[in-house]
Amino acid sequence: MVVEFKLPDVGEGMHEGEIIQWLIQEGDWVEQDQPVVEVQTDKVNAELTAPTTGKVNKILFSEGETVEVGRTIFTIQTENDGTSMEMSSVTDDEKELEPITEDLEGRTNSLSIDGHRILATPYVRQMAREMKVDIEKVMGTGPAGRVTEDDLKAFVENKPIQEEILIENPKPNAHAQSHKNHQANMEVISSTEKELVERIPLKGMRKRIAEHMSKSVSTIPHVTHVDEIEMDVLKELRDQFKGYSEEKNIKLTFLPFFIKAIVIALKEFKMLNSSIDEKTNEIILKNYYHIGIATDTNEGLIVPVIKDADRKSIFQLAEEIRQLAAQAREGTLGLEQITGGTFTISNVGPVGGLHATPIINHPEAAILALHKMEPRMVVREGEGVIRMMMYMSLSFDHRLIDGVTAVRFTNRIKELVENPNLLLLEMR
Repeated sequence: MVVEFKLPDVGEGMHEGEIIQWLIQEGDWVEQDQPVVEVQTDKVNAELTAPTTGKVNKILFSEGETVEVGRTIFTIQTENDGTSMEMSSVTDDEKELEPITEDLEGRTNSLSIDGHRILATPYVRQMAREMKVDIEKVMGTGPAGRVTEDDLKAFVENKPIQEEILIENPKPNAHAQSHKNHQANMEVISSTEKELVERIPLKGMRKRIAEHMSKSVSTIPHVTHVDEIEMDVLKELRDQFKGYSEEKNIKLTFLPFFIKAIVIALKEFKMLNSSIDEKTNEIILKNYYHIGIATDTNEGLIVPVIKDADRKSIFQLAEEIRQLAAQAREGTLGLEQITGGTFTISNVGPVGGLHATPIINHPEAAILALHKMEPRMVVREGEGVIRMMMYMSLSFDHRLIDGVTAVRFTNRIKELVENPNLLLLEMR
């Protein structure tokens, strides 16, 4: 019997996915529940497993191709008769297909020489590609033999460069084809200008980010309001708690305080915590506060979401921010951790920059960017003084929010942050 494996909906209403890497080849024997393919969804990687035991009959899509949900991506020949059966028609005795999102142990997408799976997080696999190391050759020292970042570094230090293998081109014929494609691309270059260009496929997470940003800008009429905040009092308060937080092994930044101030302001200005249902032409006012934190990773911008931020303490928020950021950079976030946000914060201050016009995380109504904090000369009571100042930029959906409402919203945040004792009194 031939079982057709159809790409399932591994996200919330996802329509397509990109084949990142096949873990099998035609002719391979696979066991039920064995990981067979890695698919890139909206912003997470999902490993899909074999629905039944059998021989891989035909792989219908190549790595890098985008596939619509419901399309057959490969078939398995079982030991029964040769009749064909769709994945959705598998008998009750065969387990229903479930997407497996990579966990903290970080399942890899490689096989070792002896056929056993190499364990590694997506972050470590990306490092291996950038370092031009074949991860199959690396001895893992982590839990269950997982390859760690230190393992890669040790391998590079002990391995001559000429013996390293380009993981993206493991087969000679694949390398040759890649070389031909590169030569074809180079032919378009003007021979007189002799300019060198490199063509990089827009795919994976970068493609998803591009699509999401384009939809946001084309759908939402953006307006950005900029204001500045005096940070001296909050800095002093944070420094007072620093020793106590270190005793609890918690890194206390300014971000948890801003989250609390924003939540308080969102409860007073409900339209900032809303969205538009474009199908029913209704405004959805949300009485829950799921705050997204824009996080920079090697794969691109990811926005993990802190659920029910209004119910968590400053320390709880600080620890959750740390954990989510680490998972985002390792590529181990689950779908539930990057969906459902109602308002987003982009904290670019540690990187630098005076102010910007952030793009709203559709379908949310607004996004607040926090910028670098620096001493500046300001006027207080008619005299010039030096204060620690920081700009904040609020981009908002002008269909839902008027300019005066946006200004009042940021004024409220400013009031709470500049008077953190008031912030503590307002928290509930």
